[in-house]
Amino acid sequence: MKVDILAFGAHPDDIELGCGGSIALAIAQGKTVGMVDLTRGELGTRGSAEIRKQEAMNAAELLQVSFRKNLEFRDAFFINDEEHQLAVIHQIRTYQPSIVLCNAIDDRHIDHGKGSQLVSDACFLAGLQKIETQDEEGKPQQPWRPQYVYHYIQWKEITPDFVVDISAHLDTKIASIEAYSSQFFDPISNEPSTPISSKNFIESVRYRAQNLGRLSNVEAAEGFTVERTPLINDFKNVR
Repeated sequence: MKVDILAFGAHPDDIELGCGGSIALAIAQGKTVGMVDLTRGELGTRGSAEIRKQEAMNAAELLQVSFRKNLEFRDAFFINDEEHQLAVIHQIRTYQPSIVLCNAIDDRHIDHGKGSQLVSDACFLAGLQKIETQDEEGKPQQPWRPQYVYHYIQWKEITPDFVVDISAHLDTKIASIEAYSSQFFDPISNEPSTPISSKNFIESVRYRAQNLGRLSNVEAAEGFTVERTPLINDFKNVR
């Protein structure tokens, strides 16, 4: 199955927090989107890998993506080496996306920066003819390099290179995040508190999108950083 956009996240819920609104927008515009989680988030303070798996599928259903899968790398301990690169290359060659979305280039959780660089490196390597991978039937995969790699913004305030208007899809983004009830604010939960389980955090996700929208003259927006300077072919959509 070829998709237009393939979104990667180090943990279940990274994608929703970073670019859930942009995914909802893309799907509303007729684009096909797939989601790939690198780890099961098994070292998270709250919940469990099993609970997060179900929450991830619930969130994917809310976003209406074509598929979601988990590569089951070790949470916190995966590295950017040949084994992990080949696993990501396999996904890129399988789904042949034009656009890849991945973690922030630098963030509070060490897996986010690692995941960002791992996916970025794999996007380049996936285009090299002499790197051999096989599909599920054991047949050689063809090289494929995504045209664009965009990094969403997470905990840290990183200045975006461009923003996406998600005004019509902010509520869907928030709903997909709240699908992870084990991770985020729940007044009746007895689980330990974490930096993302406070009411302030979930409110800040909405506020950040609205504030970035304010700066961009729309109701809500998500920001991304790029690896190559974007090329504009005309000025009709420039504001």
